[in-house]
Amino acid sequence: MRYPQGGGLTAERQQFREELRLKAAERFALGEASSVIAKDLRVSVRSVQRWRQMWDEGGPRALRSQGPASLPRLSQKQFTQLEAELAKGPAAHGWEDQRWTLSRVKTVIGRRFHLTYTVQGVRKLLVRNGWSCQVPARRAVERDDDAVAGWAKEVWPRAEG
Repeated sequence: MRYPQGGGLTAERQQFREELRLKAAERFALGEASSVIAKDLRVSVRSVQRWRQMWDEGGPRALRSQGPASLPRLSQKQFTQLEAELAKGPAAHGWEDQRWTLSRVKTVIGRRFHLTYTVQGVRKLLVRNGWSCQVPARRAVERDDDAVAGWAKEVWPRAEG
């Protein structure tokens, strides 16, 4: 699922979840069982148990939304600059072919912004900003369909066996 606004839940969804937790808190005060609360609110019993523990330790304030889990390390302005760098193509950054890989994007981020990202962090950053994996629209001109068919009939069954 892709979330708007750079990842995480929308403000409306955060509000909805907070209201659920606060409804549960009212019922904790009445001494109701976790299973009953879970069934009525249509959430898991484990979630209600976790909320009850938080409520026991900090009261209703402990169930309030804490906001986003983390802020993006690249600002929107920096991400726009990154997109401009990516638009120049891999050759402009020293690679011979025209493929952007996650590790190459990671390298560009490191060189340009002096930030260290993991490969998975780069993937999340790109997906969060609307980018996706791309597959070529058509097959390579150099492709030899007869050689591929022969390989599939002869070599692949031996490799599987």
